[in-house]
Amino acid sequence: MRATRRLSGFSALSVLAQLGFAFLAHCNNSPPSPEPQTPPSAHSQTDTQVSPPASANPMPIAANSGSNDSGSSGSSAPAVSAEAMTRLANDSNAFGFDLYQRVRAHGKGNMVLSPASITTALSMAWGGAKGETAEQMKKALHLEGSPQEVMQASGALIGALTDPNRPIKFRVANRLFGEKTYAFEAPYLDATKAAFGAPLESVDFINGFEPARAHINGWVEEQTENRIKDLIPPRGLDKETRLVLVNAIYFLGDWQAPFENEKTKPASFAVGGKSKKDVPTMHREDRLRYTEKDGVKALEIPYKGGNMSMVFVLPNQADGLDALEKSFDNSKLDELVRGLQGHTVRVSLPKFEINPAESLSLGDRLKDMGMTLAFTRAQADFTGIANPPKPEDRLYISKVFHKAFIRVDEKGTEAAAATGTVMMRSLAMPMPQQPVVFNADHPFLFFIRDNASGIVLFNGRVTDPSAK
Repeated sequence: MRATRRLSGFSALSVLAQLGFAFLAHCNNSPPSPEPQTPPSAHSQTDTQVSPPASANPMPIAANSGSNDSGSSGSSAPAVSAEAMTRLANDSNAFGFDLYQRVRAHGKGNMVLSPASITTALSMAWGGAKGETAEQMKKALHLEGSPQEVMQASGALIGALTDPNRPIKFRVANRLFGEKTYAFEAPYLDATKAAFGAPLESVDFINGFEPARAHINGWVEEQTENRIKDLIPPRGLDKETRLVLVNAIYFLGDWQAPFENEKTKPASFAVGGKSKKDVPTMHREDRLRYTEKDGVKALEIPYKGGNMSMVFVLPNQADGLDALEKSFDNSKLDELVRGLQGHTVRVSLPKFEINPAESLSLGDRLKDMGMTLAFTRAQADFTGIANPPKPEDRLYISKVFHKAFIRVDEKGTEAAAATGTVMMRSLAMPMPQQPVVFNADHPFLFFIRDNASGIVLFNGRVTDPSAK
């Protein structure tokens, strides 16, 4: 089975990331004979069965996420250190660069990913994995610590990112949609609800997987203000589906100092590093953080409040993006960020929107990263999520769907999930006294980061600002 990634967009200044998992049980096509039982857990919905807490090694309840989803828990939890959140951010970034390298090889055009969204959703699945399945997922995700520690750090980080006192709009919503006749483990449900604000909602996959798909897609639309539609495409589910895990991220941020509309005018851009075309280009001279190192220029433009920023990485050579991408990783991004210094910069930046229509297979990329058992019907071990007596009824990941969109203009950006730490020390070349020039007139990379933890919410490339 193939996993499909499609990117879709919406109105100006909007960026969304969506990730959904379809878990299939190896069951018969006919509905099970027993009538659904009343769930013993308050976290389940009307019909969904929940197995009582296991006596051996139950998953501990983690920290509350602060998610905007109505299912988030208000229970108290241990405090999570800033170091733990920064470590999780670094792990997410390392995974994001690893995944990016595998996705970038299958196309040369514009691209956007949300590593933070993907890490969050996969971490929820990893929390219910066991044995070698869990070890493979942990390694592929570059995670450190136990599921309890990761979930606590994830919840705390989401809470910080969604702080209503920030002058940006940031929403994270997670939900589990489970087959109403299937029994799930109560400790897992408690943990995911407490950490990620992800309650379990019962649906009827066996007798109505298409209505269930429409319901899940409708929930996604609601969480994203009707911006992401049809997250799960037709035939994305079937009557063997037992669980769909969905993550939705929404971010809206204005630049700390907007570009002036009247200064936007057509300017030449070397599409793909070669042929040139005129594209709407924004212009601004301001005090910004900038650095030059190893044949690239890096510029940071903050959003209101200074909590999050967008970092642009521009190779000196017009055709230098491919070489830059091949060698660029999390450590090099961190090195550039540490080298950023305040300077007067003359900025020329094209307006752009990335909203490709074609699909990518995210599942195959995850397998390439070593996460093979999770997708293997007879070998996956997600018994922490559900542990039916018949091995053929156990869960495995069948499909992964992801949608994202980004638009950058004079006012700002909308994007999804991340945290970042910015440290000031001089690793860059000395800045000249006169204003430096950052002219993004050829392909470049971009990163939306949280400045406290360093987590990358979005990363991608622009090879043609006029293309979607």
